[in-house]
Amino acid sequence: MSTSRFDGYSLGHFQKDLVAGLVVGIVAIPLAMAFAIASGVRPEYGLYTSIIAGIIVSVFGGSKFQIAGPTGAFVPVLLGVVMQFGYEKLLIAGFLAGIMIFLMGVFKLGRFIKFIPRPVTIGFTAGIAVIIFSGQIANFLGLSNLEKEEAFLLNMKEIITNLNTVNIYSVLLAVISLTIVILAPKYMPKIPGALLALLASTLVAAFFFPNQAATIGSTYGAIPNGLPTFEFPQITVSLVIELLPAALVIAMLGGIESLLSALVADGMTKGKHNSNKELIGQGLANMITPLFGGIPATGAIARTATNIKNGAASPLSGVIHGIVVLLVLVILAPYASAIPLASMAPILMFVAWNMSERKEFAHIFKTKTMDSLVLIVTFLLTVFIDLTTGVGIGLLLALVAFVRLMSRTLKVSKVLPDPVDKQVKPEMVYEGSNCPQVNIYTLEGPLFFGSTERFEEEIEEILRSKPRVLLLRMSKVSFIDTSGEALLTNIVKQFKSQNQKVLISGLQQQPKELFEKTGLYQIIGEEHFFSRTGDAINKALSKLDVGRCMGCKQFSFHECTALSQKAPMPSGLKQHRKQELGLT
Repeated sequence: MSTSRFDGYSLGHFQKDLVAGLVVGIVAIPLAMAFAIASGVRPEYGLYTSIIAGIIVSVFGGSKFQIAGPTGAFVPVLLGVVMQFGYEKLLIAGFLAGIMIFLMGVFKLGRFIKFIPRPVTIGFTAGIAVIIFSGQIANFLGLSNLEKEEAFLLNMKEIITNLNTVNIYSVLLAVISLTIVILAPKYMPKIPGALLALLASTLVAAFFFPNQAATIGSTYGAIPNGLPTFEFPQITVSLVIELLPAALVIAMLGGIESLLSALVADGMTKGKHNSNKELIGQGLANMITPLFGGIPATGAIARTATNIKNGAASPLSGVIHGIVVLLVLVILAPYASAIPLASMAPILMFVAWNMSERKEFAHIFKTKTMDSLVLIVTFLLTVFIDLTTGVGIGLLLALVAFVRLMSRTLKVSKVLPDPVDKQVKPEMVYEGSNCPQVNIYTLEGPLFFGSTERFEEEIEEILRSKPRVLLLRMSKVSFIDTSGEALLTNIVKQFKSQNQKVLISGLQQQPKELFEKTGLYQIIGEEHFFSRTGDAINKALSKLDVGRCMGCKQFSFHECTALSQKAPMPSGLKQHRKQELGLT
């Protein structure tokens, strides 16, 4: 643990950490077992994860109050891996995911993970909540003879098909557990509702109708009262290739969830976490936990919030939380076997309800924008296909929406020299038009692959009018990509081939650096870049001074462009100006 996180640490702080760690440890026990069961593995594997990952993340992570362990977000992903590859390969996938998360932190990719659009995050989180909730219906009702299915619709079909196997004792236990989970925070806020629900419903089952409802022991066997031995998995190249997609999904989800949890902690404590260090801690935890039989872990938002609310003062509370789970495992493991599965179902349903982001979901949906479409598509694909598809398509849609929006921000307008610019000669302005030999355009907004079409439309008009000088005012163009640069290069080369000039004023730093790297700066010529529009116009005048007005041999350029300060203007000049400017 970083010593900076213990500055001014005292006995009073230790007491706060002890209380917070004890409370969070007690809260973590039923959730860890429930998440493990929902993920298709034995309940003790969830406890192993809470112990090992919880301690490692607290020691090496970048958030002062983060509590790590198995979470609901992982449930559909891990269940899919277990059903497709089995538990042993899940451990390898988790180990590979740990390496990926660790490398994300080493290469400082933490800030990029936080750039995932909010509609995508809310969409897949709500989708996961639906999957968790629906996955517990069978245990709530005590249904039997079900074939475990990964797909949502197939699961619903199995439940409907087997409704005739409802166990009334399971339903009663589930109702008792659900009632306590809902009411406990209101009437007994200091006692974890999930733990109280398990204790009460388990005692009811044991005293009034033993052996009438499925329990952890009857379904999975006795829970061992200790950690498994260290075992390094046999990893081959072919196995890595086979499990790489699953590991990548686990890594991305683990990274996102851990940083979201850290952000929640920041908001509650007005602190600031180190995202890259947090990823390193999460990576180490997911590399080591599978070696002791644990499943993938990430930052747990609810447990982290509980840690903070109970007065945690340092990462030591997370370490204490892991030790508490270990002590309970060693001392009370035999009793955990008597917990009915129906008692655990409402706990997960309640977790799913709380994690569903229903208010934020409704808020984004009501905007009726592209964000609404991204949200709904991500949600539906996560529920009806899988998380990978949902997030992938959601990100793609969000990117398309962003490009579409940004393409509209580029404004290209033919303008007069700014009359308030003292460097601009007033003779350059005549009855609302520019001189036909000098075209001045202002560009505003990013010039990138999504907005080049807008600029191309204007360029066609410029090329048709064949001005001798094109002045581009670019002080409001903060970003140009290689597509925008390629378009400008094309324009410059076409103008140069016809002995025409391109001048640029107000070029910002990023476009300038790109022009220098691609060689466009040298093609245009350093002498054709100006910090002020007025200087660029004076340069244009000097280039055109020796020539004659386009389409006219009677007057010089200055004569043609002058708004005469003498009265009256010569009638020939006045008529010529009107013709040149299209005013007749």
